[in-house]
Amino acid sequence: MNKKTLDDIFNDDDFGLLDIKTKTSNVKTEENRLIDAFEEINLFIDKNHREPNTSSMSEYGLYAKLRNFKENETDKKTLKPYDRHNLLGHVEIDELTIDDIFNDDDLGLLETDNELDIFKYKHISKSDDRAKTDFVAKRKPLKEKEFEKYEKMFQKIHQEIKEGKRRIETFNKYEENLIVGNFYMISGVLLYLESADLKKEEWIQKSGNRVRLEGRTRTIFENKTHSNMLFRSLGKQIEKNGKMITNINENTEQNLFINTDLLNEEDIKTGWIYVLKSKSVNPNIANFKDLYKIGYSSTSVDERIKNAKNEATYLFADVKKIATYQVYNRNADKLESLLHRFFAQACLNVDLFDTRGQRITPREWFVVPFDVIEEVIHLILNESIMNYEYDVISKKIKLKQ
Repeated sequence: MNKKTLDDIFNDDDFGLLDIKTKTSNVKTEENRLIDAFEEINLFIDKNHREPNTSSMSEYGLYAKLRNFKENETDKKTLKPYDRHNLLGHVEIDELTIDDIFNDDDLGLLETDNELDIFKYKHISKSDDRAKTDFVAKRKPLKEKEFEKYEKMFQKIHQEIKEGKRRIETFNKYEENLIVGNFYMISGVLLYLESADLKKEEWIQKSGNRVRLEGRTRTIFENKTHSNMLFRSLGKQIEKNGKMITNINENTEQNLFINTDLLNEEDIKTGWIYVLKSKSVNPNIANFKDLYKIGYSSTSVDERIKNAKNEATYLFADVKKIATYQVYNRNADKLESLLHRFFAQACLNVDLFDTRGQRITPREWFVVPFDVIEEVIHLILNESIMNYEYDVISKKIKLKQ
């Protein structure tokens, strides 16, 4: 009897049990998305026999993407093989040598030593370590109805860029410049940082511990997707492959409240904005859970409220300080008015009477959760407050329709 060889076994497979099908993935990598965005431009030129320009809103997105591709050397090297219209010009492509392969071995996979053992997991983290690793945020599609309000915002931003009201500029120092309510760009795609759940955490390093911002964001992209990328990951992506979109009125002082550690001699303190809670035992006051006074003072807040129980503006009761903000280089009085207008529909509507029986209607008390008041102050800081309104039913801020 002849012995079967491996060839005999593989050839005698009538049922195809040994056929191997390559697994495919529907998940696009960042490089795939970059190539897809560039291919949109190629298809436009195929159809129109010219590059996209700023003559219409429909073309401006492609025009902005192409301009960013041309300015980014890393993107140019990735996209040059797909540049059938020679849009990127001459691009130096680094040729990979054998030496490059051996030198680019960060994990030491090509090293051999006396401790080499296939049963030792030197470069793979333990399962309990992997469990602690945060999940990778992926972009998810938005429904058409949900995206409508954002689409109007993106169209407006493109128009303001075209009119010169906003500029596309280099982005760096993301802990300072990545701000909720602002617009940015990654690989030619416009994005809006809608919110960020941030907190300061201590980062242990050999050179000394540092405190840095950590947390997740809600980011909306103009290609009808959204993500909850980590704040630091988003910042690094914009630094690497993106730009920042400036706010309107760039000559306006950007800092409303300045950290006292960063004050300069020329900074001028213009007053305080404060948030107070009443200690009144009057049922018409005490029964409100989220009742706060938002006010302004040109003197210290402690001095301003020391006689609160005798003043109508404080509801004839002592008050508790919830938060105070020193205002520099801005008109604090106008800031107070802006906050009052924003929360006008949530203004307290009760009548009080003084010791002489005269009726008093206080107008600086609002039934609004404190975290919403803080959020509005941040929106004022980054000058995007005009895009929002307060919903008294849900007690939340929402984009204007």
